[in-house]
Amino acid sequence: MKDFISELERQGELVRVSAAVDPVLEIAEIADREAKRPGGGRALLFENTGTEFPVIVNALGSQRRIALALGATPDEIAARIDTLFGKVLAPKYGLGEKLRMLPMLGEMARWFPKISKKKGECQQVVLRGEEARLSLLPVLKCWPHDGGRFVTLPMVNTTDPDTGMRNVGMYRMQITGERTTGMHWHVHKTGERHYRAWARHGGRMPVSVCLGGDPVYTYAATAPMPDNMDEYLLAGFLRRRAVRLVKCLTNDIYVPADCDFVIEGYVDPAEPKFTEGPFGDHTGFYSLEDQYPTFHVTAITHRRGAVWPATVVGVPPQEDFYIGQATERIFLAPMRFALQPEVVDLLMPAAGTIHNLALISIDCAYAGQAFKVASSIWGAGQMMFNKILLVTSAADGLRDMRTVARLMRNADLREDAMWARGVLDILDHATATPGAGGKFALDLTVGRADKQPFAPDVLTPPCWAESIDTSMAAEWGAVVLHVAPEAVCDAVEWLADSGLRDVNFLVLADPATRGLTPEELLWFVLAAVDPARDMRMHGSTLVIDARTKAPYRDGYPTRVPNVVVSDAATRALVDSRWPEYGLGDHIASPSERYAALVYGDGAEIKI
Repeated sequence: MKDFISELERQGELVRVSAAVDPVLEIAEIADREAKRPGGGRALLFENTGTEFPVIVNALGSQRRIALALGATPDEIAARIDTLFGKVLAPKYGLGEKLRMLPMLGEMARWFPKISKKKGECQQVVLRGEEARLSLLPVLKCWPHDGGRFVTLPMVNTTDPDTGMRNVGMYRMQITGERTTGMHWHVHKTGERHYRAWARHGGRMPVSVCLGGDPVYTYAATAPMPDNMDEYLLAGFLRRRAVRLVKCLTNDIYVPADCDFVIEGYVDPAEPKFTEGPFGDHTGFYSLEDQYPTFHVTAITHRRGAVWPATVVGVPPQEDFYIGQATERIFLAPMRFALQPEVVDLLMPAAGTIHNLALISIDCAYAGQAFKVASSIWGAGQMMFNKILLVTSAADGLRDMRTVARLMRNADLREDAMWARGVLDILDHATATPGAGGKFALDLTVGRADKQPFAPDVLTPPCWAESIDTSMAAEWGAVVLHVAPEAVCDAVEWLADSGLRDVNFLVLADPATRGLTPEELLWFVLAAVDPARDMRMHGSTLVIDARTKAPYRDGYPTRVPNVVVSDAATRALVDSRWPEYGLGDHIASPSERYAALVYGDGAEIKI
């Protein structure tokens, strides 16, 4: 970590903040402003946190810093994977071709993690028993309605009791006491599967949590690795050398020797779960309280001069967007080889918060191929969480948004749209059934003729809408009606009477979304819809009810979270102290833009 920090500083990618800054709310507000600079801003090293340890945030929050962390650009890594798959999977017809594989196999063997019998640098300082106090660590509270302080960049190490296979996942941890935290294992995640396996076996489940060290560990813990594939093997591949592992002091988990911190302990599956949350999440909304296991700390070890890594998530873009960008490039090759050879490119825009929106381009050879790809993608690894998928042809591409806009404007939604049902992210708050709901795919490979541009000045809003926005009609084929969440509306009748034509998308959105950029509006719309319930065809127009869902209505979720924003007191504090931080020209709080989207005072919406 210290080497990485030094390199970031040499490259002008890091700013040291020497002023005393509070890990409760203040650091997160500063980080949110910096992360939303064009290109992701800079990494921030807070040197005076009221504890022994500095805090680094936004360390991976740009394309350049991701490349510095991984030692290569994601495209260069993807090319390595392409070459590797090509060599391994190519037919071997003779002894000479097989022998030529030996050097490559020797190189691959060097990627596998290696166990050291010595103690690691992560064990230079050891705190056990009463000394192992979580209050010694500069753990952040990021947002005003968070349930407490959360460890936000933990690499949680567990093992399968049946196979011994290791999993390293990133699961947030709410501090609940000096030696207890929550363990936020979603039902779909490998950590939860290990937890259920330990519950069947009986006894305590050993868990060790690493922070810091080589930044490739942090990336590997977020990567969508296949189940039973070791994340430290991915780290070894990225770094071209084995990860050196050492045994923890109070359990049998092995962790990287060069981490900054290791929090050792256990989870007892026989123990009742506790109420964890809320937490201002990467969706830009709070994830609300739910039941999760308790992690008990038995030891804390760390390097001398350790640096505490943290990330702040909330309304995009944040640091996690750039990590996701790397993943879409690096894992494109395995997707092609193992799943869909016709896939050419993958894009997950920031507004989609990883799972809500994906664009895929394909080599299209026959009718219906886009829907075949969509069906396969929705059953593959973490792509099963995708909610809305746009499929373009390789000839059109997907990186030029003007081209994508033209394709969407010209699509015939009666022929080019597909609905399905399936697994969604547990954090998707639009669906009435947590973790399951509707999916929508749009085939943009057909190559429809250009439609006549729509003349927006002929439209007047219906009586149940507060206003109308036609600014996206000509380019995207979309019209937005601003409608209160509790309003009763009849879009079918209005469509019939309005003369609306050659407009593919009619979006109903909260009046508070007026003034948002198109990207911000897209984020809000994607988060608010369950395609099975909220997206309906009326003639040739797709009506999308993207209003905030009032939880008392039939078919709606029983709880709906608020948008994540900082409180006025924290914004005022950071404004007043901005010159002390040494970050350059003042940056206004992004929360000022989103405060109007909040209903009531709390993590949960009350309408």
